[in-house]
Amino acid sequence: MFETLSDRFDNIFKGIRSRGKLNADDVDETLREIRRALLEADVNLDVAKNLTSRIRDRTVGEELSKSLSPGQQIIKIVLEELTTSLGGEAMKISYASKPPTVVLMAGLQGAGKTTNTGKLALWFKKQGRNPLLVGADLQRPAAVEQLRTLAAQVGVPVFSEPTDPVDVARKAIAEATRTGRDVVIVDTAGRLAIDEELMAEVGRISDAVKPDYTFLVVDAMTGQDAVTVAQSFNETLALDGVILTKIDGDARGGAALSVKEVVGKPIAFQSTGEKLEDFETFHPDRLASRILGMGDVETLIEKAEEVFEVAEAEEVAARLMEGTFTLEDFLSQMQQVKKMGPLGNLMGMMPGLPKEARDIEIDDRQIARIEGIIHSMTPAERIDPDRIDGSRRQRIAVGSGVQPTEVKALLDQFGQMRKMMKQFAGFGTKKMNPKNRGGKGKKGKKKRAVASPKKAPHRCQKRPFPSPVSRMPSRVSTTATFQESARNFVLGLDHGPLPD
Repeated sequence: MFETLSDRFDNIFKGIRSRGKLNADDVDETLREIRRALLEADVNLDVAKNLTSRIRDRTVGEELSKSLSPGQQIIKIVLEELTTSLGGEAMKISYASKPPTVVLMAGLQGAGKTTNTGKLALWFKKQGRNPLLVGADLQRPAAVEQLRTLAAQVGVPVFSEPTDPVDVARKAIAEATRTGRDVVIVDTAGRLAIDEELMAEVGRISDAVKPDYTFLVVDAMTGQDAVTVAQSFNETLALDGVILTKIDGDARGGAALSVKEVVGKPIAFQSTGEKLEDFETFHPDRLASRILGMGDVETLIEKAEEVFEVAEAEEVAARLMEGTFTLEDFLSQMQQVKKMGPLGNLMGMMPGLPKEARDIEIDDRQIARIEGIIHSMTPAERIDPDRIDGSRRQRIAVGSGVQPTEVKALLDQFGQMRKMMKQFAGFGTKKMNPKNRGGKGKKGKKKRAVASPKKAPHRCQKRPFPSPVSRMPSRVSTTATFQESARNFVLGLDHGPLPD
């Protein structure tokens, strides 16, 4: 959603990032470009003005850091103020002292209200709660059946009756108390547009169940209309937060940047895809970091921790660094990566990647092709790919429905990666130590002297240089392992083997 805005910021900061000095005209020009970029992203006009005004005030009045250049200082200020506009900090959910905790879902028809009711139930279930879904949308045909289907996938019950929505909601609270359900999520009816009847019905349900949280589900694709809808609902329901859907679409993203400042209510959750798992807490600081092209390491690590067992991942990472990593290991890693979401989204979370790398289109179907190739190998071939000759490649290609050249490309990539990681792990050992590389120099040429440990103990140490993985936290090294593997293989198969 924010690719266009991110590209604009990247171009704006490219000109000031390396400058040692910025004058007032440079700052004003930068702020004009920032305001123009925000307006093009469909950000509310007042929000864009307030944001650039706060940046200008801080740029002029704040003492510059000695450790940052003026350009870097401006980028830091923009990041902090953008985070403030998005809400400042993530919304924390607290629970009623006397269960159940009641959550009321409201919104227009087509925004994804019922689907996100199921997603929210799954989120609560991951927090160790026992939710009950309530089908109070008795207007739309098959709305309750849709809710039952989603609930079956999540593994939670649904309460609904073909009577009155207010009575259904009221009886659902008693049902939750009777069955020991500590969270109740009420799915209400929507309309194609805001009208008095819709507001009156939602208001009556709210009065009946007295919700602890009232969430408005808005479609991020609607731009500034989403902010207008939020204002209208907030006047009737006193919203606690907003759930932003379809954030993985190609809309310009102005709603996300405007809703907190205009409506005064935070974005509580965001829906990042069609699957029930594609639902997460909204973190303003992480989104601001991604918009400015700085990645999102925390979300990347959290996704990795959800699908990877720490002990198993560390064992695989150790085998990779030792050069004993097999295609069987790689297949297991790729299957775990698939659970984390589209590779393109994961690449966007990695900090330090150039714009060209972030913009590469990665077809997730390539993973399925790689899996097909590896599945067509025998267990012995997966452990020792060097035994695969021309006839075996032909057999594997026929079994996986690809060309023999693609099988060869996969094997070449795998061999190069294993060789590279083995060398990477060997830095600083006796074999790789500069002290032991030497030999006699050619006659007439003096060999550069190497300080002995006694004279310069801070340069040459007797103990081996630790491998990069051993110096990282385990969860970061795990993330780096599968990201490097996925990037090398998928991009390598698209563009041919990488050069040595």
